[in-house]
Order: sequence, then C-alpha cells, then structure tokens
Amino acid sequence: MKTSKEYKESLQKMKPNIYKFSELIEDVTMHPATKRTVNGHAQIFDAAQKPEYNDILTTKSSLTGKQIVRYLSIIGSPEDMIANVRMKRLMFNLTGTCTGGRCAGNNAINAMWATTYNMDNDLGTDYHKRIKKWLIDAQERDITISGALTDSKGDRSKSPIQQKDPDMSLHVVEEKEDGIIVRGAKVMICGVAAANEIFIIPGMGYKEQNKDYAVSFVIPRDIENLTIVETRRPSDTREKEEGFDIPVDVGGITQAYLLFENVFVPNKRVFMCKEFDYSLKAVMNFIAPYRAAIGGCVAGQGDVMIGAAALIARANGLSEKIFREKITQMIINNETTFGMGVAASALGMKHPSGVWIPDQLLSNINKIHVATLPYDTKRITQDIAGGIAETGCLPSCQDLNDPKYGTLLKKYLKANCSGETRAKIARLIEWLTIGAGVPGCMHGGGSPDGAKLIINAKTDINYYIEMAKRLADIKEDIRVEPKK
Repeated sequence: MKTSKEYKESLQKMKPNIYKFSELIEDVTMHPATKRTVNGHAQIFDAAQKPEYNDILTTKSSLTGKQIVRYLSIIGSPEDMIANVRMKRLMFNLTGTCTGGRCAGNNAINAMWATTYNMDNDLGTDYHKRIKKWLIDAQERDITISGALTDSKGDRSKSPIQQKDPDMSLHVVEEKEDGIIVRGAKVMICGVAAANEIFIIPGMGYKEQNKDYAVSFVIPRDIENLTIVETRRPSDTREKEEGFDIPVDVGGITQAYLLFENVFVPNKRVFMCKEFDYSLKAVMNFIAPYRAAIGGCVAGQGDVMIGAAALIARANGLSEKIFREKITQMIINNETTFGMGVAASALGMKHPSGVWIPDQLLSNINKIHVATLPYDTKRITQDIAGGIAETGCLPSCQDLNDPKYGTLLKKYLKANCSGETRAKIARLIEWLTIGAGVPGCMHGGGSPDGAKLIINAKTDINYYIEMAKRLADIKEDIRVEPKK
C-alpha cells in the first residue's frame, strides 16, 4: 500500500484539468482550493499503516489475497460492511470532514461488481471479467477512486430523451470497435481533486427510449476532453488564509462539475453500455451501502462536535456538565445514525456475485435520519458555543497576530484560557457547523424524498393489516375503493 507521500506524488504526475475561479490548478496538492481535501485523503494512507487502525482500514483482497485498503475491496460479509461504517466514522474523527474521493468510489465498485455479474449471466456480456481485471490492477496501484452518479438532469418533469438538450444527462454518443464516446456532465461530485480515477455509474433507472444514458465506466481523472470545475464552498472567502482559520493540515471538502466533451472510453473500462434494464439495479446496489455507511460519517463528525462543544464551554469558564442534557442529545443523534448503519449492514443479504448488500429499508430509513439529526447536533454545538462561533464575528488569525493590534485582540478574547486558544476552538466549531467541514447530510447520496419512495416501495402495508386483524380476530375484509 502507498504512503501518503507516494499518494501525493501520484496526483502531482497527473495532467492539470481542474479549474476554479477561471484558474487552472497546476498542483492539487498545493493549491489553496484543493490541498485540504488532498491532505484529508492522505491521512487514510498514514492511518492504514498504524496497528490501531489496521482492522478498520485494511483487509485481505478477495481477488489476490494481498492486504489492501478497504476502499478498494469487495464488501463480502456483514462484518465487512460494519467495518466500512466504522471506517467512515474514523475518517471523520481524524479529518473533521469528508473523504468522499474514496468512499463513493468504493460504493460504485461494489454496485457494478454485482450488476455486471447479473449482466454477464443474463446477457452473455464480459463486463464482470472487465471489472475484475481492472480492480486487481487498481488494488496493485493502490489508487484513489471517486464515484460519480448525479447528472445535471435539466427539467425534472422530463426524461433525458425529452430534454431540449440531450446532454443534460451523461450519455453514449457513439460506439466504436474499441470503445465508446460519451458526452454530458456529472455534477456535485465529491473529492474529485483528491482522486486518481473516477468511477461513473448511471444516475437513475432508464427505460428503453433512454438506453443511451445507461452507461458505466471508469476513467483516469485527467483523461482527454474532461474538464473539471471545482465549485464554491463556504470556506472560499478564507481559503487562501493560513493559520487556524482553516484546518490546513487536517482535511477539507471539494465538490466538482465534470464536463465530458466527447470523451473516449476504451472497452476494457466500460462496464455498462445501453443495458437499460440494469441501470436501476446499479443505482439500488449503490445506495444501499452508501446510505448505511453515511450514518457512520455524520456520527464521526458529531463526535468532534461534542468534543468542541465541551471544550468551548470550558474555555468560556463553564463546566460542560451545565450542558449535560444538550450533549446527551448530541450523543443520541450520533449513535442513532451509526446504529442504523450497523443494523442495515448486519441485516443485509449476499448477492450471488459475492457482494454483501445492506438491507434497503433500513439503509433508506438511515438516510432520513442523516437528513435531520446532524443538523440538530450542529445547532446544539452553536447553542453551547455562543456568538463567538455561531455568528462568524471572530477576528482572523492574521489579525490576531498583527503587530499593531493583535495583542489587544487576544487580550479581549481571553476567558478561561488564552485568547488565541479560545479563537481556535470557535473557528473549529464554525468550520464544523457552517463551514466547509459540513458534509452533504441532506442531499448527499440522494434526497430524503427519494429515500422515502424506496421506504414505501419496500413496505407491505397489508402485512401489518393482516397482523392486526389476526390479533383482533377479524375475519371481515375491509377495503377502500381508490378515488378516480
């Protein structure tokens, strides 16, 4: 497995194709807009070398028997999936933010591992053989892979083929003997700047008339004709500052738009091409592990918020015991999403391909909790912290160290600790609750309404009705005619 130094060197060797504020980012490991997310992902490589994290972050490859980072593994058991949930929590504990340049890619790998297995068995394709060969190579190179699912979509009331512009979802524009050419965009994709490759899967389930949009493949991040635009995050106003204003050496989050302008993908990297009947299966195979594991993600950041809230209370001269009820609620919020993720993992099922797929109902219920509980945790953190963290009205690190007035600022920031220490805690809370440390709790991995649709589809209300009738000894068939 790579060291963090080797990982950063692999990114520096890539062709620049990422832009922000009209500027081409020459080196993602050094540019202010991207270096924090690279540093966050680099910590995975460092942590994987430490004995205390070995069981969580690494596993034996089911393909080669070699020790690999879990982000490149096939999830083959409930124990593997629970380790995945624990891994996501650990990485938030270590970085304070998202390392989505690896987790979404891992979900895409497992989703298409199962989907290609079905396609090869049903259709006689060789997609599963392709993904197996590619994955062995990816494990050998220990590369970082981001996952891309979301299309720009356009008018939500229309299907892709009904759009005025057919490029509103990524699609195949030409099939060649040695590969395919695709055009369109994937949007709001996490951690691309920290990735070596990008794994593309369908954005939704498609019918036959939209079969050109049923496509999956993996590409180098710097492939020809792909332009990547990093999008604005709440930290941008201070992204070029140093010191404690932004946790430079800890972690950061980036989101990007991927603009495909007739990108050629060789056949060996194509895992679906117009097999529309399998597009929804690919999406469902993706969201089950994603929505289970995200419970660990938000719990991990919640752990940091509990620590920061208790710390700011002490810095203000107050015992955290005064806020015991509020901190208890924060703990409940954390363990609810984490526990739901573990439950979904444990109660899943084994796919014939060997992939363990978490329980769809519990995974999507977890998504609903993730869309609400972390925001409550953030609110409580701000409540305990007071205005110094919640309002953003805090002098910058540069001002605090200004030779003319910095000493005075530090003097008036003092409480039960030095002014600089109190400012550092407040800035961390700002980062965690309203800054770039905030993960996509509400819509990351899909919308809450989308999760509710799956919950309803997976729930047989008649099963519960028959249970109630049996206990009440009711034989009468009670029905309501649907309204016309």
